[in-house]
Amino acid sequence: MLSWQVRVLEIYFRLQHAFTPKAGKVDVQEERVALDKLGAMFKLPKGIKPVKESAGGVPAEWLTPPTVSNSRVVLYLHGGSYISGSCNSHRSVAANIAISSKARALTIDYRLAPEHPHPAAVEDAVAAYKWLINGQVDPKHLAIAGDSAGGGLAIALLISLRDGNIPLPAACVCLSPWTDLAFTGETWKSKIAVDLIIYDYKERAFAKMYLGGLDSKTPLASPLYADLKGLPPLLVQVGTDEVLLSDSTRLVERAKQAGVNATIDEWKKMQHVWQFAASFIPEGRRAIDRIGEFIDKNCGRA
Repeated sequence: MLSWQVRVLEIYFRLQHAFTPKAGKVDVQEERVALDKLGAMFKLPKGIKPVKESAGGVPAEWLTPPTVSNSRVVLYLHGGSYISGSCNSHRSVAANIAISSKARALTIDYRLAPEHPHPAAVEDAVAAYKWLINGQVDPKHLAIAGDSAGGGLAIALLISLRDGNIPLPAACVCLSPWTDLAFTGETWKSKIAVDLIIYDYKERAFAKMYLGGLDSKTPLASPLYADLKGLPPLLVQVGTDEVLLSDSTRLVERAKQAGVNATIDEWKKMQHVWQFAASFIPEGRRAIDRIGEFIDKNCGRA
């Protein structure tokens, strides 16, 4: 049974959905402001103060729980369809994952489209990762995590590291990852009526901005089409009421076929990246607890 908090949030999103156009032009600046405002709705856990950083030249931010040592790190890659999102918008979800994982979290402001199309985001993620393992943390104590576009970017980062013979992290967590910019998943049709957060016409516009003329099945932009061999243990969480369900299930299927230790964690009736509201809904807190257990199991003792 869903909590009353989820029901309240559902009413909020239904009202927002009712007043949002179902077609038309998209305003990138408006999307950026809206996502930062949404992130500001959820306060940071007590005792965590953001500290600015430059991670290999990429603007970044440390989020350190007060009782955590420096030996375990989660590199968190925010969502936002590659055109929006920031350290500000995803501060709360990254901090909650840090607490659950007994780790410090590093979030990064990777470059966004359309000003900086693919592969700019991947390049920034690689630069930040290399900076981390060159003096900040041992890869065996490092996990990658990301939501939505950040989940797809997390897989692209792993592929880039593997192909560049760079030591891989110990684990990866993807929250409702966007892995197929060709939109071939069946839930883009079957779940469109129940998904209250993602709008098909917007995502197709954002995908074009990010691709910048590249083929929509370019592996580092749409990692569903990449060779996933040799990647570290992978946990994917996804709600059953979101259009990205098939992006998530097919990623795990392909990962398993490639020999990756991959797990899919499906949550009934959950909307896109419900973990974002962990400070309000118990389902979000429970999901983040599972993420913490997975990272704790795979990243060695902090």
